[in-house]
Amino acid sequence: MLRLGPYRLRNPWVLAPMAGVSEQPFRVLAFRMGAALCPTELVSAQGLMRANARTVRYLRHDAEVERPYSLQIFGGEPEVMAQAALVGKQWGAQIIDINMGCPVKKVTKGGAGSALLCDPPRAAALIRAIHEATGLPVTAKIRSGWDAQHRNYLEMAAALEDAGCVGLAVHPRTRAQGYAGEADWSVIADLRRHVRTMTLVGNGDVKTPADARRMLQSTGCDLVMIGRGALGNPWIFRQLEGGAAPDADERCHVVLEHFRAHVTFVGDALAAVRSFRKHLAWYAHGLRGAAAFRAEVNQLVQPEQVELTVRRFFQQAEEDTASTAEQDVDYRAALG
Repeated sequence: MLRLGPYRLRNPWVLAPMAGVSEQPFRVLAFRMGAALCPTELVSAQGLMRANARTVRYLRHDAEVERPYSLQIFGGEPEVMAQAALVGKQWGAQIIDINMGCPVKKVTKGGAGSALLCDPPRAAALIRAIHEATGLPVTAKIRSGWDAQHRNYLEMAAALEDAGCVGLAVHPRTRAQGYAGEADWSVIADLRRHVRTMTLVGNGDVKTPADARRMLQSTGCDLVMIGRGALGNPWIFRQLEGGAAPDADERCHVVLEHFRAHVTFVGDALAAVRSFRKHLAWYAHGLRGAAAFRAEVNQLVQPEQVELTVRRFFQQAEEDTASTAEQDVDYRAALG
């Protein structure tokens, strides 16, 4: 089912909504590389209600490229979520996605994120309230449950589907697990047997194109959501459609293009340089000399310095075939 509500998708590959990552510049880049859908990072419903300047910045998007434009919001009160979704609609949102999986305490203590797994009727009420207020298709992202004793993903899916949810993404770990252990893809396959009308989106431990294809084939999900595998590697979407991996020149060009778009998006040079450091670390992962490059860019404060260093490193960077280690950059906050 390469559809999400009324929208036909060009392929089954979706960029995961990641905090501090899925901002406009990276979403546009992923779309251009071939992703079919790129939801925003989670946006506070309360922040949208207050028209907080930082929160409103998250709503900026490229209407020509980002089609459909999916806005992910979080909150626990149906009335507030409905009003926030209306603000999103005014800014061009075509799909409203509800975060019901974030395990971070500052989100769950307000009854949002994965706290909603403990209250399926309230989660369903959010779906209804948003759809009734906006008329937009509503989707949700969940985990398999709160903990090992409360893996209620089937109950959640049934409640959300009955409420009119058109798409359900599942990260098959519990809230208690965080990102420990392996994602249990059998949860996705089990949901496939029970979900009737919702587009089912699998997520979790998709690091390579082979992983994405294997999830699609082994679980029967409609779409595959890629988070960690896209960090520093937006080319994964192109490769999934038969395209080539980047050579050194293209990698350098794309990193510079992303960085310049990020500087423009942030609007403050120093803040942009600092917040882009994690991207540079991800882009450099697996290349010879990456550790020294990371150490160098972490000391830079001027965009011009960053561009010179990026050119010097990426134009001659070669794969470090001896390195098989996981990325030593902390991606957990982004994947929350």
